[in-house]
Amino acid sequence: MKYALIAISTLCASVLSADPAISNWFSDGKVHGNIKYYYIETDKDNGAGTTSSAHANSVGGQLGYTTGSLYGLKLGATFMTTNPFALPNVVDTSIIGKDNGVRGGDPKKGFSVLGEAFVQYERDFFTLWYGRKKLDTPLINTKEVRMLPSTVQGTMADAAWGAWHIDAGYLDRFKQRTSDDFVNIVEHALGDETHSVTGHSAGYVVPLSVTYDDKALLLQAYDYYSPDFMNSLYLGAQYRYMFASSGAKLSVGAQYIAQQSVGNAEDNLGQSGSITGGEKLSASAFGLKASLSHHEGTLYAAYTNVPRSEGDHDSLVLPWDGTPLFTNMITSNDLFQSLYGHAFNADSAYIGGTQGVKLAYSQGFDFTSVTGLKATIAWAQFSNSRAGFDKDQQDINAVLGYKRDAFSLALKGIWVSHNTSADKTGAVAQLDSLTQYRVIANYKF
Repeated sequence: MKYALIAISTLCASVLSADPAISNWFSDGKVHGNIKYYYIETDKDNGAGTTSSAHANSVGGQLGYTTGSLYGLKLGATFMTTNPFALPNVVDTSIIGKDNGVRGGDPKKGFSVLGEAFVQYERDFFTLWYGRKKLDTPLINTKEVRMLPSTVQGTMADAAWGAWHIDAGYLDRFKQRTSDDFVNIVEHALGDETHSVTGHSAGYVVPLSVTYDDKALLLQAYDYYSPDFMNSLYLGAQYRYMFASSGAKLSVGAQYIAQQSVGNAEDNLGQSGSITGGEKLSASAFGLKASLSHHEGTLYAAYTNVPRSEGDHDSLVLPWDGTPLFTNMITSNDLFQSLYGHAFNADSAYIGGTQGVKLAYSQGFDFTSVTGLKATIAWAQFSNSRAGFDKDQQDINAVLGYKRDAFSLALKGIWVSHNTSADKTGAVAQLDSLTQYRVIANYKF
């Protein structure tokens, strides 16, 4: 991939060097990036008197450059780095190289990576890019809540007509946010079991989507098809209304997700010795949400349900950092589902049979003398009659954020009772409690 991009860039430069516009191509370009400091501490009570505590510090960020447009053509690249320091004996590697560790590397070692490197062509309503790039959709996401984002490699085309967007593409590699390696996108999901599930050593994903957004109404339809692995469908709708008399804003939304194993995976997962214990993938979910905002305050409520389907692997499979459910909390569907080979693991709201309820309130304080300050408190409860899900999981998240110009600071506290996860076979395990604290300072430019 990197050699192809170098070749394309060299060819473009050599062919266009005689054109006077070439100098403007670069002089009109923009540098962008951020410098980030991250502290995390995670304490767990595993029950029976067994506890653990881990923390980490890291500094790093991103530095990117995108050229101006030359006959619709742009080049872009983003360098990304995470550099741990002052590490304790027990390290929380979730802001360093946890995914690298799963694949045999040192998870406590920092890394640098060319996270984005792309060629992009734009003309009128049409955009096409090829290379490495960030991609934010409900099912594949950057999940930029730790040090670095996840990114993909492939090509995507977008056609826009007014409020409508139609997207199609081909994705063959994925870099998880705690890794510097672009791994085949299906291998990343299934790890060493890629061949036993799909019958191939690698695979790809074909993303298709249609969206409509006219500011009042948002409609979304995403379908991600991976031959001999799975098909994932996401449907979403949101309606937004402003009360003219008070300026208050109301938003209501609904979502539906359906996932099925396809091709070889449909046959192979159904065998008794498969990684899912003989269960084919057949999972679904639906959710409702509503929010009401007035001045600087916002009240939010959501409900989600991942229906139980006996005899099937009914937990949502989200190996590429998608966290689509409306009841998602800071630690819900955490990065461990998007680690190498962990596609069939699941967490809290995403486990088959789980019903979730979330309430949240955020308040800005610009009306005081302290501008840029915002506080958010969120509560969620997840219940499930599945064996092993013996007690309801309850989450409390508190975030105090401050933003001034390009600088932001966030203090996060996370308290979870009976934190619940499910392995590839659907077997459920619960911690007595999980407590986590984060300090994130970020400067964007």
